[in-house]
Amino acid sequence: MNLKEEKYSKFELVREMMETPEIMRSFDPGVSERFVRTIKSRKGLFLTGEGSSRMFPAKRAIYASLKRPFFMPIATEGCTQSREYDLSDYVVFAASNSGQTKEVVRLVIELKKRNHNAIFGLTANKNTRLQEFANDTHVLSCGKENAVAATKSVMEQGLFYDSLLRNLWGLKMDGLRDLAEKTEQVLTAKLDSKIVEIIKNADVVYFAGRDNGVAGELALKTNEITRKKSAFLEGTFALHGTEEVMDKNEVLIWMAPFDVDHDKFLECLVKGVGMSVIAVSTEETIFPTILIPDGDQYAEYVQLAAGWNILVETGVALGINLDKPQRARKVGNEYVPE
Repeated sequence: MNLKEEKYSKFELVREMMETPEIMRSFDPGVSERFVRTIKSRKGLFLTGEGSSRMFPAKRAIYASLKRPFFMPIATEGCTQSREYDLSDYVVFAASNSGQTKEVVRLVIELKKRNHNAIFGLTANKNTRLQEFANDTHVLSCGKENAVAATKSVMEQGLFYDSLLRNLWGLKMDGLRDLAEKTEQVLTAKLDSKIVEIIKNADVVYFAGRDNGVAGELALKTNEITRKKSAFLEGTFALHGTEEVMDKNEVLIWMAPFDVDHDKFLECLVKGVGMSVIAVSTEETIFPTILIPDGDQYAEYVQLAAGWNILVETGVALGINLDKPQRARKVGNEYVPE
């Protein structure tokens, strides 16, 4: 995608995606410092929200934490199920881009009724219900999104949690300029038209990969951007029963494939089912491969941006209005005071 051609630039979605590299360049890791003392006074960190406000930011934070020596438990769950948990020993971060999401505000109100006093909000808008009820709220710098599918806010939420963990660990958050350049590179990369055609014609688009928020978030964005059915198959789940109902008219996009499972995916899915498998990787694979640069410590951001490019190219090829799905709404379930 690019902003030079009208077929892309006419969409708010594309323009907002293309703002992401500058958001990365200008991100200030110090914005999360004021929350560190409170987190250190509790036994754990709980990251909640709905949809895109939780899927990539929270899962990516947990993934990053588990790759390091144990510091404190970090958990995530949707807001409604979280009402069933005892979160008294956790600092709770509740994320909602709009700041008006019903499930989020409802959870915050309930926790305050339980005398929980470490509930923090993360939103892209000022003067919201979330900000009204949370003990403190960080407002993102990215600004309001007009497209229904959340994009630039998802990346900044991820960066905020990233900075929060690094401030907890006493680590510097550097390399953001390099991340911005690689993100811009994958957003504007020209894709093989044959790969786009495969995805365009698929009845279902599966995403496989680590449970770090990337593939799960892209499965959701597939619904919103391309209007196609999709599913996230965590890890090697695609090899453990789902192949029974897969079809040759479906496609699986494998984000950063595990190097030990290529042959089995080929045997079970390509040869067994007859479906296409497309890899998004830093190196060539035995499948049709979309090559991306190595994002190193920020690899997940680069992978997510590459996925955005795939979905935009597919949506444009399908002639879809990328900004306005027929049923999906910007605020999926808005809080209304009783």
